[in-house]
Amino acid sequence: MAGSNFAEQAIHNGSCLCGAVRYQVRGALRDVVNCHCAMCRRLHGAFGAHSKAKKTQIDIVTDDGLAWYATSEQAQRGFCRRCGTNLFWQPVDQDATGIVAGSLDAPTGLKTLGHIFTAEKSDFYEIADELPCFDGSSDGGFDGDRL
Repeated sequence: MAGSNFAEQAIHNGSCLCGAVRYQVRGALRDVVNCHCAMCRRLHGAFGAHSKAKKTQIDIVTDDGLAWYATSEQAQRGFCRRCGTNLFWQPVDQDATGIVAGSLDAPTGLKTLGHIFTAEKSDFYEIADELPCFDGSSDGGFDGDRL
């Protein structure tokens, strides 16, 4: 269609491991940023691969287990209380929500943009790609960071 943007009309689905939480994202997702902070290391085992969308674009389709945990004064994390799957990272001062990329149904059509909080990464792996790396936050340095 002339004048339409396919990405803005896209529908992305995702869920937890057991299916107690299913969600749908209407519209474009930000590509993936790998976060190597201490919290993501503990939650994901190495680093967190996160996409992002505006809060208003995300609909919870099945909510038989979604729970939120305030991990700091700046953000909370959404997870399935049944199977423990990490699903969301939600800062209190933004109108966007981070989405754990692995919880999205494939194909996602996403690519990895780069790495943040690399100064906190663990010592058991190396970042071997040529993507941009930030010791801390990217402070909006990636396309789509400021949704």
